Amino acid sequence: MMGSADPNPLISSQKSSDSGVQAVLHPLVLLTISDYITRHTLRAQEGPIVGAMIGQQNGREITIEHAFECATVEKDGNVVLQADWFAQRLDQMKIIHKSPQLDLVGWYTVLPKSGPTPSILPIHSWILSEHNESSLLLAFHPEEAVQHSAGSKLPLTIYESNYEADEPKAEQGEDKEMRDGDPPLKLKFRELPYSVETGEAEMISMDFVARGAGNATVVEPREQKKATTKSTAETDPKGKQLAKAPETQDKDHEFQESVLSREDEEMVSALTAKANAIKMLQSRVNLLSTYLEQLPPSYLSPNNATNLAPGQHTTPSHTILRSIQALVNRLSLLVPSDTKAYELEMLSEANDVQLMELLNDVMQSVTEARDVGRKYGVVESAKSHSKKLDNPSGLGQTFNFPGTGDLAI
Repeated sequence: MMGSADPNPLISSQKSSDSGVQAVLHPLVLLTISDYITRHTLRAQEGPIVGAMIGQQNGREITIEHAFECATVEKDGNVVLQADWFAQRLDQMKIIHKSPQLDLVGWYTVLPKSGPTPSILPIHSWILSEHNESSLLLAFHPEEAVQHSAGSKLPLTIYESNYEADEPKAEQGEDKEMRDGDPPLKLKFRELPYSVETGEAEMISMDFVARGAGNATVVEPREQKKATTKSTAETDPKGKQLAKAPETQDKDHEFQESVLSREDEEMVSALTAKANAIKMLQSRVNLLSTYLEQLPPSYLSPNNATNLAPGQHTTPSHTILRSIQALVNRLSLLVPSDTKAYELEMLSEANDVQLMELLNDVMQSVTEARDVGRKYGVVESAKSHSKKLDNPSGLGQTFNFPGTGDLAI
C-alpha cells in the first residue's frame, strides 16, 4: 500500500471529471465478480482473478451490463490472456446478447485500494490494442469488502485509460504545447464516477438468486439422511444393530415426517420473502407516519397537530415532503376507475381458478377409478384362470360376465 507521500505512478494527475465519461454499473456484474472470487478462494485456485465486461457506449456514457471469466497464461514472466480462447468466448457472448448488441467495454481484477499495479499492464495494453482502445478497468478491493459498515460505498473503483507525459509536480494540470523532444506518453489510469442501475429482468434474476441462497442449506437429501442414520445407529460389539426403544423410534418417525419436500421448501421460502417484504413496507410506512406526526405545528393542520415539546419536533425537509406528496398523489392511480367492473373481473378470475381446481380433482378421481377398475379386472381374470385349472373337465362351470375392469372410463 502506498501512502500519500509516495503516490501511485500509474494514477493520473488529472481530475475524474475532466473527461466527462460516466459509467453505469449493473448488479449482475457484481454478482458474477463476487461468485468468481468466492469459488476461486474456496477452491484455493492459483493465478489471478481476471474477467471481461461487456456493455454499450452511448456517447459519454458507458454501461457495464454483463461479465464473464477469462483464462490466463504466463508468458515471459507476465500474466496475459489466452488470445484464441478470449476471442471465441467474446464472440459467443456477442451472439447471446444481440438485442441490444453488447460489446467489450473493459475488464476486472482484484487490486488494492492504492490503485493499479504494473502486473496488470500487459493484459490492459493487449485489450487496448486488440479490442477496445477506450477499455475500462474495474478494480475490486477485497480489504474493503470485509468491512460491513452501513451506508458504505461499494468496494470497487472504475478507471479509464489515459496517455500522459510525466510532468513535474508544479506543472501538473497545465496545458502545454507538444514538441518533438518531449518524453513519450505513458499509460495511466483515471478514476471514473459511476452509478448503479437495475432493470426489471435483473431484479427478477436477483430475486431468484436470493431465494436460492435461502434454500441452499435447508435439509440434506433423503437418501443421504437415510445413509447417515444407518451409519450412526447404535451397534453391539459383534456389529449387530441394537433394538431401539419405542420412544426413540417414535422420535425418528416424527423427524422423518417433518422433513419437507423440495416443493414445500420453495413455497416456504417464497412466503418468507413476501412476509419480509410486507414487514419492510409496514416499517417504512410507520417511519413516514412518525416523521409527519413530529413536524412543527405550522406544517400540520389543527386536527393533526401533536402536543410535543419545542425540542422534540423534527427538522422539516422540503425534499422529503415533496417525495411524500408525490407518493400520495400516485396512490389514486392504484384505485380502479370503475369499481364494479373491477370486482366483476376479479370474481371471474376467481371462478376460473376454482373451476380449474375442480376439473383437476375430477380428473384425478377418474384416474383413480380407472386404476381400481384395472386392478379389479386383473383379480377377476386370475380367479377365472385358477377355476379353470381346478376344474379342467368343465363340469359345474358357470358363466362369468365381464367385470368393471373391462369398462373404459
